[in-house]
Amino acid sequence: MAFETFGRRNFLRGVGSAGLMAGMPGFASIDPSRIVHEVAEPGQDADAKPKYSIKFAVCGMSHDHIYGMVGAVQRGGGVLVAAYGAEPDKVAAFAKRFPDAKMVKSEEEILDDPSIQLVLSSTVPNERAPLGIKVMKRGKDYLSDKPGATTLEQIDEIRKTIAETKRIYAILYSERLEVKAAVKAGELVQAGAIGRVIQTINIAPHQIVQHGVDPYAGGAGGRPDWFWEPVKYGGILCDIGSHQVDQFLFYTGSKEAEVVASQVANVAHPQRPKFQDFGDMMLRGDRGFGYVRLDWFTPDGLGTWGDGRLFILGTEGYIEVRKYTDVARSKQGNNLFIVDKNQARYIDCNNVTLPFGPQFVSDIVNRTHTAQDQTQCLLAAELVVRAQMKATHVQLKA
Repeated sequence: MAFETFGRRNFLRGVGSAGLMAGMPGFASIDPSRIVHEVAEPGQDADAKPKYSIKFAVCGMSHDHIYGMVGAVQRGGGVLVAAYGAEPDKVAAFAKRFPDAKMVKSEEEILDDPSIQLVLSSTVPNERAPLGIKVMKRGKDYLSDKPGATTLEQIDEIRKTIAETKRIYAILYSERLEVKAAVKAGELVQAGAIGRVIQTINIAPHQIVQHGVDPYAGGAGGRPDWFWEPVKYGGILCDIGSHQVDQFLFYTGSKEAEVVASQVANVAHPQRPKFQDFGDMMLRGDRGFGYVRLDWFTPDGLGTWGDGRLFILGTEGYIEVRKYTDVARSKQGNNLFIVDKNQARYIDCNNVTLPFGPQFVSDIVNRTHTAQDQTQCLLAAELVVRAQMKATHVQLKA
């Protein structure tokens, strides 16, 4: 890992008047020798060719997360052979992006193809679990966009089908699995860099209509009708909260957890009375605590779809991950800050290798669960459904 310790002159130039104020009574001084900048190095297998190859298909592309899902599996050695979608505009865009994939006219064409080992889907959220159950019963593994389920009944049926078929039901919680700084945070936590993790705090603002960003991220072309209906997308805690509860379980190492409190509101979208544009929840696990805040209020001035932040508190230090931007400093994402008993470090994580794709393809071939723990995956799905069911619906005064 390359690093550079700030010299006193560079440090004073960087902090400007704020740094000068630090020497005055009432302001804490900062020892520049304890501030380190690093650039994370790629993993040893960064340039390695995929070890395995599988054939996979897409069955449902209602959310543009499907592009990131396909990319992850392709990095792992997956070959996209077929795709089906119900929305003509989504189908046209997908076919343009992946001209070598056969565009079929029904789900059955994919389910009936014995050569296809894995099915990916970002169909309408409340339809993902029924499709995944069908996929597993037809002898294939399944990778769902989040949320992977919207009711407890669906989760019960998923677990039952896994037990019966021995197939994999994975959910791509991309804000951990496909964010390089989040991957690095996991490595540091596993190495004991901040001691035992006590709590995670996730702040997860989102933007309804995205301007000037990746057209394949979702929202660049507006939102479909199902986006506004909680029964279809699961509600704000179930939907985007899935990412954050997955992180809470992973970083704390909790195997059991409960929702202590949760609330949702429609603050600024009266024309969409069922929509939830704000929500938060407090979680308690057997190995740590969690807090999550979610909203749809990212302003255009940020320049990206959300200023997602993760805070991990340990007994011997803490980590902050600024995933997608560093506000008013840099548009570069994958920023990680770690403080321990010796120093404060900034780590640029943009060179980190994303392991999910290769690990997941290996899991398909070897019937393992390295990329994602199956039990933890579904516990996260269950917790967000319970948070949604338990949530107090709050109406703020104008």
